[in-house]
Amino acid sequence: MTCHNRTLRLALYRCTSVKLRIDDITAEGREVSFAEPEQEINRTLARGALHEYFIKAPLRVSLSYYRAGSEIFVSGTLDAITTASCSRCVEEFDLPSHRRFRYVLAPKAMNDENDFALRAEDLEFSFYQGDEIDLTPLIREQVLLALAERPLCREECRGLCPQCGANLNDGDCGCIIGGLDPRLAVLRNLKLGR
Repeated sequence: MTCHNRTLRLALYRCTSVKLRIDDITAEGREVSFAEPEQEINRTLARGALHEYFIKAPLRVSLSYYRAGSEIFVSGTLDAITTASCSRCVEEFDLPSHRRFRYVLAPKAMNDENDFALRAEDLEFSFYQGDEIDLTPLIREQVLLALAERPLCREECRGLCPQCGANLNDGDCGCIIGGLDPRLAVLRNLKLGR
């Protein structure tokens, strides 16, 4: 595994890329584990549309890969602790994430991309060109997929009062909710004729 700045540590966000040389991948395979500093990931998240997430501790990545003919099989796990804002009550909370992933990579020149059938529902299929595979986009994709689309501090979160904005998890606010908006009262007496 090589990185453009020639360090042995795999830095997904500081390094231009994380690459596997095809000739170095054997049928026996190899396993690699590393931790990516949270500061680098947080800078990347802040540049994108994911600034509501904050990685609290280093991202831990474990990869194993092997070769079968011209296809490369990559599997791995991501572990992170993310601080997120609840989508209902907007309180910050820690959200541990554990994600498993698998990819099958085939040479792009081997056949047309449409000629491949997926081997299993949980396998991701992708293509590579040349004598190296850049894993950075695949790992970044998994980091993004590990983030909850609508993070909740807990399933039974009651959210905020739509009238006063109080956090209903802290207790009732006393607002009467569900009444008809007085601006729409005139519509109550409206009769629709055919």
